[in-house]
Amino acid sequence: MTNEVIVGRKNDHIRININENVNSSNTTGLEKFRLIHNALPEINFSEISTSTRFLQKNLGFPLLISSMTGGSGKADLINRRLAEAANTFNLAMGVGSQRIGLADPDRMETFKVRKYAPKILLFANLGAVQLNYGIGLDDCRGVVDTIEADALFLHLNPLQEILMAEGDKNFSNLLTKIENICRHIEVPVFCKEVGWGISADLGKKLIDVGVTGIDVAGAGGTSWSEVEKFRLEDPIRSEIAGAFQGWGIPTAECLINLRKIDKGIPLIASGGITNGINILKCLALGADLAGIARGFLGPAIKSAEALDSYIKIIIGQMKAAMMVTGVDSINDINPGIIQPIGDE
Repeated sequence: MTNEVIVGRKNDHIRININENVNSSNTTGLEKFRLIHNALPEINFSEISTSTRFLQKNLGFPLLISSMTGGSGKADLINRRLAEAANTFNLAMGVGSQRIGLADPDRMETFKVRKYAPKILLFANLGAVQLNYGIGLDDCRGVVDTIEADALFLHLNPLQEILMAEGDKNFSNLLTKIENICRHIEVPVFCKEVGWGISADLGKKLIDVGVTGIDVAGAGGTSWSEVEKFRLEDPIRSEIAGAFQGWGIPTAECLINLRKIDKGIPLIASGGITNGINILKCLALGADLAGIARGFLGPAIKSAEALDSYIKIIIGQMKAAMMVTGVDSINDINPGIIQPIGDE
C-alpha cells in the first residue's frame, strides 16, 4: 500500500468521525450499572484527589487520550494540541498507527509529541497484523524510540481490515509474533482493540504470551465498520459493512470478564466513554484507566481552549461523582460503590 493511500485514509477517518454519525448501535453496558449515591459522604470536596500511578508514572487523572491519528497534515496540529493538553493535566496519551512513519520518516514527525509533553505517559502504536507484513521487533523498537514512548500498543482490528478495500487480512499465527515482541522489547506492551472488545478467552491468551496490559476498547462508542462504510464506493462492500453496526462485546462486559481472569493485569477501559461518571463506573468495575478517543477530536480541531474546557468538564464530573459516592481518592474506588440496576 502506498503512503498516499494511507494518508488519504487517515484524512478520511478524521473527516468521517467529525461529520458523520458513526456510533455503534450496541451499548457500552455501563448503563446497566448505577453508582450508589451517598447522601452523607463524610469527605471534603476540596480534598478529593484524582491522581493515580500507572506503569511507574504519576498521572493527574486516570484518563488516556486514546490513539487516534498521525501521519497526515491534519493530524500534526491535532496531535500537538492533544499532547499539550495531556501535559497540562498530566494524562496518558496514545498516538495513532505509526506504520506510515516507518516507510516515510518525514511522516513520523507528526507523531513526535514528546517535545510538547515531556512528562506524560506516552504509548507508541502499530497494528498487530503488520507483524505478518514485514514489520518486526526492530520496527517496534523504532516506533517507540523515535517518539520517546514509554510503552507500545499493538492494536487488533480484524473487522476493520477485512472491510477496507485496501486492508491487510492475514491475521494467522499472530500470537507467537506478539509473544516475540513482548519477550524482547524493552518497554511494556499493551494489546488493544479499536472498538469491538476483547473477550476473556483472548485476554487469557494475550496474558499468557506476555502482554503487560490490555485496553478492552469495547463496543458502544465509535463503530469503525460504520466509518469504513462511509469510505466504501462499492455498494456491495458498503452493505456488508453496514451489517456490523451493532457488532462487538460491550465495554463493561469486557472489563468485568477480563478482571475476573486476572486480578492484577493493568486494564484500560475504552469504547463509548463519554463523561466522568462513565470513568468512575469503569474504575469501580476494575479498570485502572479509562480511555476516550473521538470525544477529544472535535475540541482538538476547534482550539486548545476548547480542548482544555472539555477535559475540565470530564474531571469535574468525576470529582462530583466521587463526592457523592463517598470516595476521596482513586485508591478508595471499589466495587462497593456500584451495583447492577435492578439489584437492590
